[in-house]
Amino acid sequence: MILIIAPEDDDHTTAVTTELSAASHPFAVVDTGQFPRHASVVEQFNGCERSFTFASSTQQIDLQRCGAAWWRRPQPLSLHPGIAADATSFVYGECHEAVAGLWPSLPAKWVNEPQLDSAAHHKPYQLAMAAEVGLTIPRTLITNDPDAARGFVREIGLERTVYKTFLANEQCWRETRIMRQQDLCCLDALRLAPVIFQEYVAADADLRITLIGPFTFATAIRAAPGGYEVDYRMDMLGASFSATSMPDDVEQRLRALLRRLGLVYGAIDLRRTPTGEYVFLEVNPAGEWRFVEDRTGQPMTKAMSQLLRDLDGDRPLRG
Repeated sequence: MILIIAPEDDDHTTAVTTELSAASHPFAVVDTGQFPRHASVVEQFNGCERSFTFASSTQQIDLQRCGAAWWRRPQPLSLHPGIAADATSFVYGECHEAVAGLWPSLPAKWVNEPQLDSAAHHKPYQLAMAAEVGLTIPRTLITNDPDAARGFVREIGLERTVYKTFLANEQCWRETRIMRQQDLCCLDALRLAPVIFQEYVAADADLRITLIGPFTFATAIRAAPGGYEVDYRMDMLGASFSATSMPDDVEQRLRALLRRLGLVYGAIDLRRTPTGEYVFLEVNPAGEWRFVEDRTGQPMTKAMSQLLRDLDGDRPLRG
């Protein structure tokens, strides 16, 4: 059985489970956001014998049956209401320990292993490992020191410097921005939280490289004509998407990066410069692919379904 850790209404989960259903392959979706308020776990150990069960009002899952598992989109735990404020942190910690120790105890092959997935999300770690495997990275400064930021901007050049956040969500999303004169007066605010500064990389195209086990999907993305070339996401409807290719040595380095990070799946962002250089920006271990698949027809959902079925059946992975 394939285990998927995600909310049931996640569109990527729905797409993959539709493929699994068509192949008559058993699966179960577990939403960690249900625990402990709306779900329970039972973990039993008797010598080398063990059993793990996740139960909610709609399902009871024998987690020992899971041969493959997809760490798609785990949700924050939901506590019961009415817990005293001074006990909330303790209760959440106890719940977290129970489930955090559960996942690596399962006999499943993971996409991606939770602990490695978590570490690989960190931008400084990604950049360090990318450089170690031979990928070109932009000159980068990560700091909450306003003076260090001013020095970096002076050295790189005001309009040759971009800045961006570490994380983004629907409630607080920020595009990558070019530094402007008016931004300099805001640098003292860095003391509140660090920011990523990088040398701007001019691009012939942004590349989204989606690696799903042995499957490789490369997509060239160009900003809308006359649009914001720094970040194509500012106008997704106007941006153009097309399947493309990349040199073998670049793909080999990207796969070496995933191996170094311990990942089976990763959505990687590169910039291809007008001179044909490939510059690594970041890897998202839980990155979206459907916005690319919908625009190019590349069969990424089928590839993920195939990967999970191959892992569950312990068959050689097919590319």
